[in-house]
Amino acid sequence: MKKKFILFAACALGLVACGGGGTQVTSDKEEALQRAATPYVQNTVIATYSKMADEGLVLLDKCTQILAAQEAGSDYSGLMAEAGTAWRAMRKSWEQSEAFLYGPAAAHNIDPHIDSWPLDFNAMNALLNDAAKMADLEEEGGSYVGDKLGYALKGFHAAEYLLFESVIQDGRAVGTGKTHAANLTHAEAVYLLGIVEDLTQQAILLEDCWSGGNISDAKKAVITDEEGESMSYDENYGSYMTNAGNAGSTYVTFQEVAEEIIAGCADIAGEVADLKMGNPYISSTPEERDYIESPYSCTSTIDFADNIRSIQHSYCGAQAGDYSISNYVYRQNAELDAKVRKAIEDAIAAIEAIQDFENTAKGNPQVKDAIDKVAELEEILSDEVLPLLSK
Repeated sequence: MKKKFILFAACALGLVACGGGGTQVTSDKEEALQRAATPYVQNTVIATYSKMADEGLVLLDKCTQILAAQEAGSDYSGLMAEAGTAWRAMRKSWEQSEAFLYGPAAAHNIDPHIDSWPLDFNAMNALLNDAAKMADLEEEGGSYVGDKLGYALKGFHAAEYLLFESVIQDGRAVGTGKTHAANLTHAEAVYLLGIVEDLTQQAILLEDCWSGGNISDAKKAVITDEEGESMSYDENYGSYMTNAGNAGSTYVTFQEVAEEIIAGCADIAGEVADLKMGNPYISSTPEERDYIESPYSCTSTIDFADNIRSIQHSYCGAQAGDYSISNYVYRQNAELDAKVRKAIEDAIAAIEAIQDFENTAKGNPQVKDAIDKVAELEEILSDEVLPLLSK
């Protein structure tokens, strides 16, 4: 994330009072952007992470029941389907958070921790066949996964592989989008539970970091070990944003807050266009061919569209009536605001028009159209909205 530091310019223009007493809002611009900060933090960021953490608790419960049923020799096909549904729900919330991957998600490496791909199948098979390591994993659960496994062995996609069916075609695993029947080995069921416990802990930590610890007791229990030690980073990133310029905030002005928000939107648009869709579309190397984000659940285009919705929520507001950066842009340049909104809608529509992305991405004209639409959105945000905010 390229953050623009504007303290000198703000002081020179008299937009803020610079000194030991903190920042006082003294311009219409700062007042408008301050007004947009609280709904963004509360209704877009914290609400999304809270929902994701809630869904993680559901998924964790289902995977706990799966292991118990597997050990008891009971049929758990229904639980697998329910876990698949819970995974999809949690995944959706995560994808709708990717416009704000700055802050705790980046600072604490939570993004790569829970969303790295592709999987390292050789290392996974070695782990599953190592009795000593699996015994440690069963005893330590999520802490073992979090502390001792690499990014390519944990997170959403490791859980996805164990929950959803795949078949081998041309030497690679190709997903069907259907959940597995009740056929996990004991080691796989143990591994799945450990992955999901760690995944849920990371989701709760995101909510905890943004809300300043304002989370439920059930969530606090999941990030607290047997000795009573909490995993909490003890920070309040939401407060940093809503109290720009005051003591303890990492932001000097609300202009800087708005620039961070829009830069986050531009970053995810660029990633969706250039990497998530761009690599599979080119697919000239095995690495690019395997750069399919959700190959087993077959939810890649849902992921991409939700990434753009994270931009929509960040720019327009997540709830009806939220004052947002869009309101400020509209006041300055109504034509530009309409252009951004249309670019968002066009990008979502183009992504959702793609058929069977996981198996047809290479050279697919529908994919190319979606890439172009998302790239156009990224360009508007970077080259038009950010400069308007910096005026």
